[in-house]
Formats: sequence, C-alpha cells, structure tokens
Amino acid sequence: MSKPSSLDLNTPFLSVKQVSEYLQLNEKKVYSLANEGHIPATKVTGKWMFPRELIDRWMLDSSHSGLLKDRLIIAGSDDPLLYRVVNTYAAQMGSHALVSYSPTGTGIGLKLLQSQRIDVCGMHWGPTAESRMRHPALLQQHAQYKNWVLIRAFQREQGLIVSPKLLQLSESPDAFFDTQYRWAMRQKGSGAQRFLLEILSHYHKTTDLLNCEVEANSEREAAAAIAMDMADIAPGARSVATEFGLGFISLGWESFDLALPRNIWFRHLFQEFINELKSLPSQQMAEALTGYDLTSCGELVWGDD
Repeated sequence: MSKPSSLDLNTPFLSVKQVSEYLQLNEKKVYSLANEGHIPATKVTGKWMFPRELIDRWMLDSSHSGLLKDRLIIAGSDDPLLYRVVNTYAAQMGSHALVSYSPTGTGIGLKLLQSQRIDVCGMHWGPTAESRMRHPALLQQHAQYKNWVLIRAFQREQGLIVSPKLLQLSESPDAFFDTQYRWAMRQKGSGAQRFLLEILSHYHKTTDLLNCEVEANSEREAAAAIAMDMADIAPGARSVATEFGLGFISLGWESFDLALPRNIWFRHLFQEFINELKSLPSQQMAEALTGYDLTSCGELVWGDD
C-alpha cells in the first residue's frame, strides 16, 4: 500500500517535505539547495518555505534547453552604450534568442528582478567610491538578494545635462537653482534622481525649490526634453549629453552595475553579452559617446559567498 501524499498543489507555499515529494528529491538535498541559494526559498521563523510558482519557473529555467534559456531581458537604469550593445547583440541572435532592454530606472528594475519578470537589472546609486557599499545595500532590501550577484558593466561620468547656452553663464550647479531655469526631473527610485538629491543636499536645497517643468522616465527622455526646448537642465551622464549634442557639467564618476541571479550569471547568453560589451566595437562606441571606462567590465563585484 502506497504512502499517502502530503502534497497540495493548491497551496502557494510548499514545505521541505512537499518540495522533496514534488521534485522527487530527498529532503537533505532540498535543504542543501535552499541553504546554498540555488532554489527559490525563504525562511519564516526558522522554517524553509518554497513559493510553488517560483519552483515551477526554476525547474523550467534549469531544464536542458528550457524555454527561459533563450531569452535575456534587461531592465533598470538607462544608458546609451548599454542600449546600443543590447541592440547589436539582439541583431546577432536574430530569431535564436530574445534579447531586450527596457529602461525603467533602478528602483523599478530591482522590483522586476525580485518578481522574476526580468533577468538582469542595470543600476547606479551614487559615486564610484561608494558603489561597493551602496549597491549591495540596495539589493539587500529585496527578499531574493542572497540569490543575486553584481557584475560591473562600466564606470561612467555623471553630472548635469544642460542646454548649450547655459554653459556660457556658469558651470556651477547652484547657478541654476533659480526658478528661471526649467528642470527635467527624473522619477522617484531612479539613480539619476538620487544623484540630484545628493547635489541639492550639498547646497542645502530641495527639489521643492526647483522649477520642474518635465518628469522624465529615463535620462534620454530628459535629454530629449532639453533638446526640444521643454527644459533647460537635468541630471544625467556625459554620454547622454553627447548623444543629444547638449552641454554637460561634470560632477564625478559612478559605477554602473548589473544585478542578476547566480544561475543567469553562468548562462551562455549572458556571458556572450558581456563579451559583446567588452568587444572592440563596443569600446569604440564608448569612446565616441565619451564619459566611459570599461576597464573592469565583467568583474564580479559582489555576491561570491
């Protein structure tokens, strides 16, 4: 007589015993996978629980020639070089793989990564000198962070994108806090908005004092607003200013990193994407856009324990 099953597929969370039965693995192996961060799981009062929907996705992604192995969905922070490299790589893949990029801003990108709706999140959250502390701290606000790694894409020059005529007046940020100047503001949760708040804090100012004419959902959208004379100034990268033929006030360098699950880090499609980012054509494009340093591209900067 067979042992009655403890598995209830209607419940959203499974116990170790239920996962063991569901995947036909012994319980010791399930514990090992959970402790090593190889399987979607969370601890509730010291007890491992497994979201059934994510277990199904994990199995599909782990299977040989699984449907998810032929996709690389990137979201998060906006960047002109990343956009071009993704497009080049997508063209190379043709119909063999789906490679796409949606600039949502750092905050929304990490939420999408947490819900497993994307594979990679581009992020920047402050100056290069503080990125190895700030970026992991930002990831640790999400439940799945133990399963993630951070890979360096590049460093880029950050500052203020301005209408060219403004550079004739001054290159000091505080000269443009007056309400006669129109700002293109970024959405809450974006790295560029965080950057602007830090600039304002340095001068003991807040966004309430600025004349905010436009809210842009990406750096390139903000630059387009300036190019179309809908705004005068916005936070952003030098490369974006170059792309739109605008002026730029440099305020330092920042690290642009890629957050992703460990299993996707080892995926062939992602490794080839990093190789494309390191390639000579990509380096030449970075030089043309200006304001990039690809020296540490592909380096694992966090998540190796």
